[in-house]
Amino acid sequence: MAEHNELGKKGEDLAVDYLQENGYKILERNWTFKKAEIDIIAQKDLFLAVIEVKTRSSLDFGLPQDFVKPKKIQLLIKAVNAYINYREKDSYDDLNIRFDIIAIHKDGETFAIEHLTDAFYHF
Repeated sequence: MAEHNELGKKGEDLAVDYLQENGYKILERNWTFKKAEIDIIAQKDLFLAVIEVKTRSSLDFGLPQDFVKPKKIQLLIKAVNAYINYREKDSYDDLNIRFDIIAIHKDGETFAIEHLTDAFYHF
C-alpha cells in the first residue's frame, strides 16, 4: 500500500476512535455510490453525520479541510441521498443530516484531530 494510502487509512481509524469516544455510533465506513465514497456515516442523538476525513502528514500545503473541494461536496450529497433511499428512508425521517469534516495532521510523533461539525450544507 502506498504511503499516502496508509496515512489515509490511519486517519480514518483515528477518526472512528475519536467519534466512538465522543458518543457516536458508526453506521458505515467507506460507503460508495457510483463515483462517490463517504468515509464515515455515524449517528449521535438525532444527527446523522456524514463525515469526510482528511489526513495530512504536515500543514506545509494548507489545512486538511481546505482539500475538500466543491466537486467532492456534490458527490457526498448525491451519495448520502442514495444512502438514505437505500436504507429504509422512514428510519431516517427524525434525523437531521449534518456534513462534517475530521481534519487530521501529523504533529511530530502524534496526530492532531479537529472535528468540524456542519462544515458545509446540503443545498
